[in-house]
Amino acid sequence: MSDTTATLAIAASAAEVWAVLADFGEIARWAPNVDHSCLLSAQRDGVGAVRRIQSGRRTLLEEVVEWVDGERLSYVVEGLPSAIRSLRNTWQLDDGEGSEGSADSTEVTLTSSVDVGSRPPQKLVAQALGRQLSKVSNQMLRGLDDHLRKAAP
Repeated sequence: MSDTTATLAIAASAAEVWAVLADFGEIARWAPNVDHSCLLSAQRDGVGAVRRIQSGRRTLLEEVVEWVDGERLSYVVEGLPSAIRSLRNTWQLDDGEGSEGSADSTEVTLTSSVDVGSRPPQKLVAQALGRQLSKVSNQMLRGLDDHLRKAAP
């Protein structure tokens, strides 16, 4: 298992950031790398919610496996190339209180945990995939930040 982490301080409260992330079926509204998204489950939020996303020619299913209101959202991604055994994305929110930020800023961290196997060739695939995931994570964080800036009064 290999982890890639990206973090961005967003000028919005944790509640505002969470409201966007918790609208699970609407990721296409703010993630620049997602062309279309929709819920596939009757459940709109919480563990067990499932969305379908379209990114270019690739269609993926994402199922929530961890949901801590206002703090953390994790989902597993299905539909990736067979070389990838598993991929899990975890969004973590930490408000700015008690740090250099303020209550109106939120440190948002996106961690992608990928398993491609442990043999040396698989480790090389993990490194290359880690670089790509880092780019995608930073894109998503910037998209979230842009969306919240446009929504601010």
